Amino acid sequence: MNNINELSFEQAYQELDEIVSKLESGELTLEESVTLFERGRKLAEHCQAILDQAELRVNQLNDSGDIQPL
Repeated sequence: MNNINELSFEQAYQELDEIVSKLESGELTLEESVTLFERGRKLAEHCQAILDQAELRVNQLNDSGDIQPL
């Protein structure tokens, strides 16, 4: 598994989606489920941080008048 901080939003989201599918399958051991849940939580936090940064950039552009509001 890659270092989460090195993943793009798209890569992290795809891996998170795969983890959700595995967890929903019900075919994992408890230990595997917990390990995947922990990684999924970190991936979700990483995705949220990227989205927060993007929102901040858009808001900064809006304040300068360079683009129209969404």
